[in-house]
Formats: sequence, C-alpha cells, structure tokens
Amino acid sequence: MKERGARPSFFSEKINKRDVCMKFNELSAEERAALLSQYTAEYEAYRARGLRLDLSRGKPAAEQLDLSNGLFQALSAEDCRATGADYRNYGLGEGIPAMRHLFSELYGVPEELILACGNSSLQLMHDTLMRCMVFGVGDGHTPWCREERIKWLCVTPGYDRHFAITERLGFELISVPMTEDGPDMDMVEELVKDSAVKGMWCVPKYSNPTGNTYSEETVRRLVSMPCAAPDFRIFWDNAYAIHDLELDGDVLADVFALAEEVGNEDRIYYFASTSKITFPGAGVAMMAASKHNLAHLKPLMNLQTIGYDKINQCRHVAFLKDGATTMAHMHALADSLRPKFACTLRHLSELRALGIASYTEPKGGYFVSLDVLPGTARRVFFLMKEAGVTLTQVGATFPYGVDPKDTNLRLAPTYATLEELELGMSILVLAVKIAALESMV
Repeated sequence: MKERGARPSFFSEKINKRDVCMKFNELSAEERAALLSQYTAEYEAYRARGLRLDLSRGKPAAEQLDLSNGLFQALSAEDCRATGADYRNYGLGEGIPAMRHLFSELYGVPEELILACGNSSLQLMHDTLMRCMVFGVGDGHTPWCREERIKWLCVTPGYDRHFAITERLGFELISVPMTEDGPDMDMVEELVKDSAVKGMWCVPKYSNPTGNTYSEETVRRLVSMPCAAPDFRIFWDNAYAIHDLELDGDVLADVFALAEEVGNEDRIYYFASTSKITFPGAGVAMMAASKHNLAHLKPLMNLQTIGYDKINQCRHVAFLKDGATTMAHMHALADSLRPKFACTLRHLSELRALGIASYTEPKGGYFVSLDVLPGTARRVFFLMKEAGVTLTQVGATFPYGVDPKDTNLRLAPTYATLEELELGMSILVLAVKIAALESMV
C-alpha cells in the first residue's frame, strides 16, 4: 500500500504569498476588475518578449540524458558472446537472458514471463492490440475485429497515445474517472458487465498525468472482478515503476501475484521500457504475460521478427548491470528532476491559495495534473500559446480529445531548464488568474 499524508521533503518550500490576500470569489466585482487589469499588463509584458518554451511532453532534459552517455562506451564484442551464444546473429526472439533477468529484478515479474523486445513499449502495446484484433486472444476466442461492437475503458485524465490507438482501431472509448487510489472501481466493475468491453488502459504507478499510484485494493479488484467478456484484457503500462522522486516513493502491488491468487493471470498484458531510464527511442522494451498467453503470442510475434536488437540489449546490460546499479542511476535522475517538481508545485500553490485551481503532488513520474476552473482550460492554453509557452493540447488527456469540463492541463516539468521552468510557471500562474477572473465577470 502506498503511504498517505506525509509529503516528500522537497514539497516543504514556503508558499509564495504575493497577491494572496483573499480568494478570488471573496473579492468584489471592482476588486476583481482591478486585479484583471493588473495581471493583463504583466502578461502582456511577457508576451512581448517573444518566448519559446516547451512544457508539453514528458521528455528528459539533456542533463538527464547525459547520465546515460556511458552506454556509448559500455559494449565490447566479447560482451555479445559472453554466454556462449553469439548475440550478433539471428535468434532469441524472447530476448537475451541477462536483459530478461534485469527486467525481472527491476519490476518483480518472474523472468519466465518476460520478453525483452525492441525499443518501444508503445509499439508492443499497439502490436498486441492488433494481434487481438486479427487473431483473438487464443483458445478459439473470436478475433475482436469480427465482434459487432467493441469497447475500451480509459482512465481519465490519462495518456493520449493510449486513447489514440484504441480509437483508431474502432473501439468505443469509455471514460473512467481517476481517484486517489486509481480508477473508480465501482464504475469499472459495473462497466465490465457488458461483454462488448474488451479491455482497459492502466498506468498503475505515477499515472500519466496525475501521478497517482493504484492502491493494493484497486489492483485486487481489477484482477478479480467478474467480466462478461471472457477475453477481457488489462494493458498494464508500468512506464514509471522505478521513477521515484524520493526514496520513500509509492509502492505498487504485484499484479501477477494477485491475479494468480484468483486464477486470472491471463487477464494481464504487462509493458515497460528503459525509455526514461536511458535514452528515449533507443532503449529496450519488455512485455510480460502468463505462460498461457505467451504460448499464443510468441508464434505470432516470431512471424514479425526473427529477433529484436540483441546488441542494444547487451549494451544496456553492460551499462545498467543489475538492479542495484540501475536504482543508483535512477536516484541520480531523481536528483535532477526534484528541483523542477518543487518549482512547479511552489508556483501552483499560489493558485490553490486563491481558490482557482487544484493539482496533484506526485512522488514520482513525469507529470503534474492541473485542474483550473471549469470552462477555462482552453483559455489558459491560448494565453500560454500567445506568450510563447507550449502546453499539452487541452483535451488530450481524455478520449476523443474532449475534456467535458474544460478543466484539465497536463504539465511536464522535465524537459525545460530550471530557469525556463521558473519563467514558464510564472506565466502559467498569470494565465490561470486571468482566465479565472474573466470567467467571474
């Protein structure tokens, strides 16, 4: 179970008290008009600077990428023949044993259930869905493309690329609200009574964008709930499993162990990668599934490739070595990220004090989820764009790109320098204040 209550030490910075005397809804119309005029003048000064800042996507900054530069020197030809097999050649479609073992150490998944694959876990998810569409999940189940109707559960706010895959494949996307403990399980358990509901997207630890981690109770309910569709599958994208900002990060329950207790281990397709551990787009992705699922999947995957890039897998094993060395590397990455999250939350605290926004305070991951006053998120996005600051498109965190309340903004503090982030967050605070005051006229 994840710990509640106490915040990590880097959240203890003092709240910026500038202009925080009363909540906006406690001010008179004249006072709000005066503030709007003041904030608009400050905003126009920023806009005149012609800035170009990017807070839109969760990309590592150069200083984080530099921590993995050892990958360029890590590998020798002998490393590729260390076990007697020659990894420079074809074969080993399941990945090299050392890479599978490393993934097992990092994610707590039995090694025999793991496939070490190419560079992209998103591609693995896409291809796995395509196999379900064309071939079904095995055991004579109808391929999903032959079903009259297919539906998919999407925890919101969530990851836009997940939603885009299932939308493109013709699923009807159903939003499930995120709670502090994960998806609204009462709603999920009701929805899966419909046999057309074939699956669900889950980012279970430091979810994108809220940073929430599923509680053990939520994981238990996900793996044990009765589903009308016998071929229901959970796509368990554990992208931020070891991306803690502090040593006392959230703890995620073992989904395979809990699923095995109730005989539903076939329900889980598990994905992860080193994309934000080493180099995005040049890392190693993994997929894990039950032995029964692997017996169905592996022959289909072997038609797609004789073997993934084993040289890159060797390189990563030579650099990351083992679980302990990898976690030391992750602590160095956290040291780089921690001031950026502290900066983001310090600025946002002013908005909460004014009663015009709420936000998440994650213990890890890559994002902060900001909810502004309903009906103002698009206005904030426009103001930011006009001032030269790029945010994730409003609505991207919801199916079909539509935020029904026009309230959510995904913030990605990782890519900008700390100086750029300070500037970008100052403008964001102004934009949210302006949009809020305008909505109160």
